[in-house]
Amino acid sequence: MSTSLKLNGKNVVITGGSSGFGLATAQLLVNEGARVLITGRNQAALDAAGERLGANAITVRSDASSLADIEALADRVKAEFGSIDALFANAGINGFAPFEATTEELFDDLLTVNAKGPYFTVQKLAPLLAEGSGVVLTTSVANVLGLPALSAYAASKAALRSMTRSLARELLPRKIRVNAVSPGPIDSGILEKSMPREAAEQTKAQMAADNPMLRMGTPTEIARAVAFLAFDATFTTGAELAVDGGGSQL
Repeated sequence: MSTSLKLNGKNVVITGGSSGFGLATAQLLVNEGARVLITGRNQAALDAAGERLGANAITVRSDASSLADIEALADRVKAEFGSIDALFANAGINGFAPFEATTEELFDDLLTVNAKGPYFTVQKLAPLLAEGSGVVLTTSVANVLGLPALSAYAASKAALRSMTRSLARELLPRKIRVNAVSPGPIDSGILEKSMPREAAEQTKAQMAADNPMLRMGTPTEIARAVAFLAFDATFTTGAELAVDGGGSQL
């Protein structure tokens, strides 16, 4: 734990904060002294995350695909914090299907959660963002790589990349910065949840072998990038920071 507590007095909201990148970022910010409100859809995961994060964390069950939930979240954030210094709009879902087999339901789910959700999360929480604050969106290297079985997912993340620029421009008069973190292959535990353990291990080994750095990244490496964009990158807006071992660059 840091002894400097450089984020003491800072208030942060993280959607999709009960696991993966969101939870790792919440942990890092709490360790630096921030108060963090995290959201998620799974109450058990939220409870476990809240226990891990301790007294400086607030957990709120909220569905990023529901405008009613997003509006209720804004009311709760205003009641808890008044104003906030950073927003990490991170809630999102994966969806794998070949182009020919992609259903309307899968397409709608991906675009609703991954694009519509963050857009309206920023819109509803923007009035609570303090001058000089930072917004971070989670895109993906899939938005610049033609990866198979990810066409709808990649489109949702490409939409979010475009929104990063548009929202950065529109929030400039209020001195709010908007940037995106673009993860590559990160060992966040999500593969183990979606496939048998042996298959997950094989997939991870292949992803590591295909990466220029010959390894997968960690959720903590994403968290450091998010914290940088949210607080330290004071002359950066509209940008996308790839945290991918060079996979989208080399």
